[in-house]
Amino acid sequence: MKLQGKTIGFGLTGSHCTFEEVMPEMQKLKDAGARVIPIVTHTLLTTDTKFGKADDWVAKIKEITGEEIIDSLVKAEPLGPSKLLDVMLIAPMTGNSTSKLANALTDSPVLMAAKAQMRNLKPVVLAISTNDGLGLNAANVAKLMSAKNIYFVPFGQDAPDKKPNSLVARMELIKETCENALEGRQLQPMIVEKYRYMQ
Repeated sequence: MKLQGKTIGFGLTGSHCTFEEVMPEMQKLKDAGARVIPIVTHTLLTTDTKFGKADDWVAKIKEITGEEIIDSLVKAEPLGPSKLLDVMLIAPMTGNSTSKLANALTDSPVLMAAKAQMRNLKPVVLAISTNDGLGLNAANVAKLMSAKNIYFVPFGQDAPDKKPNSLVARMELIKETCENALEGRQLQPMIVEKYRYMQ
């Protein structure tokens, strides 16, 4: 399904090292004719890291989307009753947010938007980026895999030699995953090589 005329909620959680990788994918969604509504966690909004300053990321997101950022639970809650979103995407999706979503905890604008989308039986697309995807969070990833209307951007181990529990999505497959999710399909294969293992 094409994205022209669709409305996509683009949630970003605190995997700061992944922001640079997801910005071009946000632009691709815009270029495909979608309206992209950014939704961010408090962490993105307030935390400066070696990967960039919070204010710079906020400015970049606004520049790409042309939309005001949803940055509070109060602003995110109306997404449910309004049924505004065709797809709710979370990219990157941290292990912390993965754990919370899998256990029905809603304490950020991004998770509130996901809950709103699930209430409406519409697709939620997750692009995980977590250091413990094959550790304690493996149970939460598996739980979400079996949940109705949740789809994963294909993911794999990004550094199996140094961080064997770490899983990261292939962010370049975000657009294709969203297109498939709108048709009720999981993009396959779901488990892929993120980067080729180097000895």
